[in-house]
Amino acid sequence: MKYLGIDFGSKRIGIAVSNAEGSIAFPRSTLLNDDKLFAGLGKLIESEKIERIVVGDTRSHGGGENPVTAQAEKFMERLAQETGKPVAPAFEVFSSIEASRYAPYTPGARQHDDSAAAAVILQRFLDMHGSR
Repeated sequence: MKYLGIDFGSKRIGIAVSNAEGSIAFPRSTLLNDDKLFAGLGKLIESEKIERIVVGDTRSHGGGENPVTAQAEKFMERLAQETGKPVAPAFEVFSSIEASRYAPYTPGARQHDDSAAAAVILQRFLDMHGSR
């Protein structure tokens, strides 16, 4: 089963895709969170033959909401509605920090790519749930 992993952000959406067996996550791209987002995701889902979508749960380590939680939950609902694919939340706490550990250091640059954070989120999900 092939999965799409998403690191949701109010400005950018990190994208990762699993292998066909649903065992390894690969960073893919970063999309702007704008009015073209769902069209772009739809094309990606179709071309990659995605069967299930995993979106990072934006809640804090203690389970509390943050300023983007409501927006992320609405995004997940719309994504499920528009794609007809199952959408599952996945633990994302510290995913950006973990992704930055593997990013090359470039002075003045962002310390990680949102697609790398999406791959961390997706890989955690795959490791916990296996390829179901």
